[in-house]
Amino acid sequence: MTTSFSTPSATGSPVRLSAVSAADQPDVTPALEELYRGFESELLVPLWTEIGDLMPAHPRSRAVPHLWRWEKLRELAAQAGEIVPVGRGGERRAIALANPALGGRPFATPTLWAAIQYLMPGEDAPEHRHTQHAFRFVVEGEGVWTVVGRDPVAMRRGDFLPQAGWNMHAHHNATSQPMAWIDGLDIPFQYTSESQFFEFGRDEISDAERITPDRSRSERLWGHPGLRPVAATVDAPGTPLLAYRWEHTDRALTDQLALEKEGFGGTVEPGHAAVRFTDPSNGTDVLPTIRAEVHRVVRGAETAPVRETGSSVYQVFDGSGTVTVGDTSWSVTRGDLFVVPSWQPLSVRSEAGPTDSDSGALDLFRFSDSPIFEALRLNRTHVEGTTRS
Repeated sequence: MTTSFSTPSATGSPVRLSAVSAADQPDVTPALEELYRGFESELLVPLWTEIGDLMPAHPRSRAVPHLWRWEKLRELAAQAGEIVPVGRGGERRAIALANPALGGRPFATPTLWAAIQYLMPGEDAPEHRHTQHAFRFVVEGEGVWTVVGRDPVAMRRGDFLPQAGWNMHAHHNATSQPMAWIDGLDIPFQYTSESQFFEFGRDEISDAERITPDRSRSERLWGHPGLRPVAATVDAPGTPLLAYRWEHTDRALTDQLALEKEGFGGTVEPGHAAVRFTDPSNGTDVLPTIRAEVHRVVRGAETAPVRETGSSVYQVFDGSGTVTVGDTSWSVTRGDLFVVPSWQPLSVRSEAGPTDSDSGALDLFRFSDSPIFEALRLNRTHVEGTTRS
């Protein structure tokens, strides 16, 4: 028995049912055919024809593993910088990753958007806001300030800059060089759940917002480890800290590996350090729908294959190595991005060294939809070859 939803049946219904002889299906009889025509006319689909697709034994993602090369992305973004304006209408010169199995939609996974954004010297990206939660991560360069709620925030290599939904924000390039970075948002999730809103802001930011402070106001208030300002309140559904600086991330990863060598532990597994960005006001994930982490794998180490419900996008921040997702393997270098669909096993082998990595290790930035699955109690993890889950 098969079901089609793409072409109308003889009754004009978008549901089209065909009876087939199979061990788990009813006998094909005129009465069954008549029953199915009745289902079609009333827009009904019997569960016994769909259970294998609707209730599989394990997640079967519509997305597939895929790799995008940073060198090519940056080249195409630079071409777009010469051709495509960044003002009202287009709003942002952002070029989204389209998973090859998602029908050409600009979605990296069914829930996550990832894009390279490019800003030319002296350009402004106009102000707007949206309910989609977002972040920026910088793999190279500096010179752009993102202005969130009229607070200018510097963007530099290795920095992670989250921004909860419905905050007015703009960007400006204060230098004579173009700059590229990656954007991550929950656009596909909000698109599918039909919950998104968007609103234009000002066409231009003020002179006061064009300043280029070393530290934003949010960092001065919230960026002190382990300390929460007593008088501050949090209104947005996400972290009030607008920049997580690479120097702190790097130091945390370095210290984890040093403690491991000293016999005190603290790493995920031998040679594999990891940190998660958290909201300093409550310790939860930085955004309600997005988790962000950085992983460091020392040269020669290989991570155990891990399966997780939900999907992830990774970018190589530094170093080189071999990444295996399901049955697909790639050699990766700085800037490359790849997708890990739901319940596909991921393992990483580091081949990094002092010639291609400042840390001498393979550093990976990761963002995922894990907060959604945890909130719905649908999260599940399996580490192959171990009892860890």
